[in-house]
Amino acid sequence: MSETFDLILKNGTVVNHDGQGQRDIGVRDGRIVAIGSLGSADAGEIVDCTGLHVLPGVVDSQVHFREPGLEHKEDLETGSRAAVLGGVTAVFEMPNTNPLTTSEEALADKVKRATHRMHCDFAFWVGGTRENADIVGELERLPGAAGIKMFMGSSTGSLLVEDDEGVAAVLRNTRRRAAFHSEDEYRLRERAGLHVEGDPSSHPVWRDEVAAMMCTERLVRIAHETRARIHVLHISTAEEIGFLQQHKDVATCEATPHHLTLTADDYERLGTLIQMNPPVRAPRHRDGIWHGVGQGVIDVLGSDHAPHTLEEKAKPYPASPSGMTGVQTLVPIMLDHVNAGKLTLERFVDLSSHGPNRIFAMARKGRIAAGYDADFTIVDMKRRETISNGQAGSKAGWTPYDGKEVTGWPVGTVVRGRRVMWEGEIVTPGTGEPVLFSEALPA
Repeated sequence: MSETFDLILKNGTVVNHDGQGQRDIGVRDGRIVAIGSLGSADAGEIVDCTGLHVLPGVVDSQVHFREPGLEHKEDLETGSRAAVLGGVTAVFEMPNTNPLTTSEEALADKVKRATHRMHCDFAFWVGGTRENADIVGELERLPGAAGIKMFMGSSTGSLLVEDDEGVAAVLRNTRRRAAFHSEDEYRLRERAGLHVEGDPSSHPVWRDEVAAMMCTERLVRIAHETRARIHVLHISTAEEIGFLQQHKDVATCEATPHHLTLTADDYERLGTLIQMNPPVRAPRHRDGIWHGVGQGVIDVLGSDHAPHTLEEKAKPYPASPSGMTGVQTLVPIMLDHVNAGKLTLERFVDLSSHGPNRIFAMARKGRIAAGYDADFTIVDMKRRETISNGQAGSKAGWTPYDGKEVTGWPVGTVVRGRRVMWEGEIVTPGTGEPVLFSEALPA
């Protein structure tokens, strides 16, 4: 009698820890249960993946979905719609909402809002502050918590912790890896007069590479002193790559597609649409980050999806807010880089799936292996498409890559054995659930 599955992905080129090879995948009860030749097996649903690559579900560990408090820009449903349209199966969302995600109650509220409403699975970063420093060890173990996130620059209110002692007070109490926005707030204040009204190209002059490097050096020193593990978000300078290469004992780091794709030369064409913190910088920094990818210094990719309305972005610099959309374009932009020879498909999988599994200790996610959640990003590596604003699932409705032609495209998103997106259409209602982490498993 033939074996029976809920879902079989047939004839695809599977990319996992074994490399690349044509294999079938059998799924039962939302988990992977068989990998190999399943030609004689039956299933409730069989998806022919001939000519397609089946990747472990892509994880975007840095997004801002703006709910609660800023739903005119984005909300959990629309942000997750953009995610699965782009092949992303899980996201870690940031704490700078209103109210801030700095308490057990605020985290529980987000988890409740997201469960079975978001289209992908999710976790929420909890903001580390002076006020909650003594309880971050409890907060980071709550259901749905991705860990502790701190802003050493570029934030307001209690989320900004710019001083060494404030950072150390939080890190002394963390047990999981804490994530950081690393720009030196003191230097940013000193240089605030260097931004030029109406000229977004002055953004990286004000928020210069020294501000990023100074803060990352301070952060690594504090991590050593407190014996804590840290994760440096959105690396934007070549100098940080060389420095962090020497400190992999305590520090992991992230690169974004925009810092790998855009440079300061693009301000003339795109203006405030590419105004980000930390900024898009001179080409040598983009090249330095690519060196970090090639040398294995960069551990993960994150989009830093941070939407604003076009009306808000149209305000004259510096009144214009920093942030751009990115969760939906992470996969196609990076697959285009794969096809251009900038990295291998296996390295992309390491950055987008295996890396998050490894450094954040995700339970049952980030690998195509028996016993893991059946999360898959199915891509056509030969497909040419032009990215456009009209494709946007985000409420913001725009992308800085509007009009960019890419080769390599996500055609299917499978979350825990359910086909959520296929050929640009949402085909299953939201069934998102909290990501589990091995360092914070429920009792």
